[in-house]
Amino acid sequence: MIALTVPVMITFGVFLIAMVMVGVVTHEETTTFDDFTVGSRRLTAPVAALSAGAADMSGWLFLGLPGAVYMAGIGATWIAAGLIVGTYLNWRFVAPRLRIFTERVGAVTLPSYLEERFEDGSRVIRLLSAVVTVVFFTVYVASGLVACGLLADEIFGAGFEVGLTVFAVVIVIYTILGGFRALSVSHSIQGTLMFLTAIALPAIALWQLGGFGALHDRLTAATPALLDPLAEASFADKKWTSGHSLGVVATISLLSWGLGYFGQPHILTRFMSIRSTRDIPLARRLGVMWVIVVLTGASLVGLAGIVALDKPLDNPETVFIALSTQLTSPWLAGVLLVAVLAAIKSTVDSQLLVSATSLTEDLYRAFFRRRAQISDTMLLLIGRLSVVAVALVAYVIALSGGAVLDIVAYAWAGFGAAFGPVILLSLFWPRMTAAGAKAGMLTGALTVLLWKQIDPLLGPLQTGIYEMVPGVLAATAAALFFGTFVGRPPALDWSRVAEEPLGTEPRHPDEQQVAGQVPGQPQGQAAWQSQSAWQGRGTWENQGAWEGPGGWQNQEQRRPERPQQGASHPGSPQPPSHPTHPTSYPSSWPAPPADGGGSPYPGPPADGSGR
Repeated sequence: MIALTVPVMITFGVFLIAMVMVGVVTHEETTTFDDFTVGSRRLTAPVAALSAGAADMSGWLFLGLPGAVYMAGIGATWIAAGLIVGTYLNWRFVAPRLRIFTERVGAVTLPSYLEERFEDGSRVIRLLSAVVTVVFFTVYVASGLVACGLLADEIFGAGFEVGLTVFAVVIVIYTILGGFRALSVSHSIQGTLMFLTAIALPAIALWQLGGFGALHDRLTAATPALLDPLAEASFADKKWTSGHSLGVVATISLLSWGLGYFGQPHILTRFMSIRSTRDIPLARRLGVMWVIVVLTGASLVGLAGIVALDKPLDNPETVFIALSTQLTSPWLAGVLLVAVLAAIKSTVDSQLLVSATSLTEDLYRAFFRRRAQISDTMLLLIGRLSVVAVALVAYVIALSGGAVLDIVAYAWAGFGAAFGPVILLSLFWPRMTAAGAKAGMLTGALTVLLWKQIDPLLGPLQTGIYEMVPGVLAATAAALFFGTFVGRPPALDWSRVAEEPLGTEPRHPDEQQVAGQVPGQPQGQAAWQSQSAWQGRGTWENQGAWEGPGGWQNQEQRRPERPQQGASHPGSPQPPSHPTHPTSYPSSWPAPPADGGGSPYPGPPADGSGR
């Protein structure tokens, strides 16, 4: 146990108070369910990059990864290589289309997007994906709480259960208060702190050791396997031995962690929330650079800990903590250790919010109150209660302990296999059917859940491979087969949606007054903004509002059973040039047809000043 010092206590106290204050301040700005879930899609490129990175790299970054490198040597860094490649591919191929497609259907969750993308009237896709989200995220949140308990016990000696409880309560409080807006602000702060920490601690360790050359020589003296990228050292009885060759299967398993990025809801939500696809190239560059730096730094911490610490550790996952306190002053150690808490919190709060959103939007609203008019106040209340519910279940799971890396690996594989192939195919295969999506998600999730029981039964064919690999392969095969031969493709030509000009998505906030200006109204005094979207089952969803003096606000939903033949709406095979319209309108506009068919609302002004 590390001796408790006043500087460490003060830095932790200041950090926790600052995060709660962020929640309090942003609580006043969180007035709608859209604010609570996706921040009204207003993230700038730097904030999106930092938020995606911070939400991604949990306590695993400073606990699990350095611990793995500390035990096995440089061979364990294949995980980092896979994650760097996965991050780039995710920003490059998934982010732009997901941003456009989710705005096109007005989706704030992946389950709602998938339901509308495949026009699934049965709602099975939404139910299945919501259940997968809640189940695997609950396990993932548990891993974060385990990391909290380890951190508190190692630093303060307060006991695993006490530390887990205190940090869990703090995380839940500020997540409930601020929603997505609080997370965006706090992630910017925490992401910056994590970035600087990943540079500072390895630099201090290398300086005290005498540079990379000295580190190399001392690792070689311990055992050459520590520096062999194709070997895995063995750590037992507090000493390292040569171990064994890493092998093709183990290397593929480590690299396959990068496949998980395509199906992580808490990361994909940041793509959905960025203000424009025009911001994505900058966000991609910043995000990939951030990931390279923090993963490299965390790996160096593991290697430096092997030779810089006075004696081998009982728990390798505490190598970052031990190195921070042994090599730095109490004040600097306090700041470095706060970065560990920041990494944990930034992921746990994201996962809690995504789970709460899915419970509220995809289960409560979609199934239990499907025909009812629900106020934003009620949705916010249900969302916040859902945060508490998920946290309680995760807390119970976390009390059983378990290695952080093992828990994260299981949850990461679950999301990657269940959602990754389906998300990719939904973005790049316009004619994929709903049956393919259902089969892909179900097959991927079940393969991950059952692989550890199935693999030993294969006898001589047993592989020992990470469950992500068979999960992704099985899900892709199922999605391709059923998506080709079962069911009918969506009516909407999604290849045309992907090619829509940038003007079809929301403009930057500083452009919205001009873009939304209504003819006859002074600029900046009144503007209409619509988030309405044609839902694939014959439903208009609208949360738009007339803003300005004497304006109106309306949350009505028009739900015709089925659009009339030949009616013009965005779900038809020939979408109109203006895909979204407010369902509430000034009295001078024509009323909607009584039979619910067609769209009588005027399109954008001829001069192109509005959407």
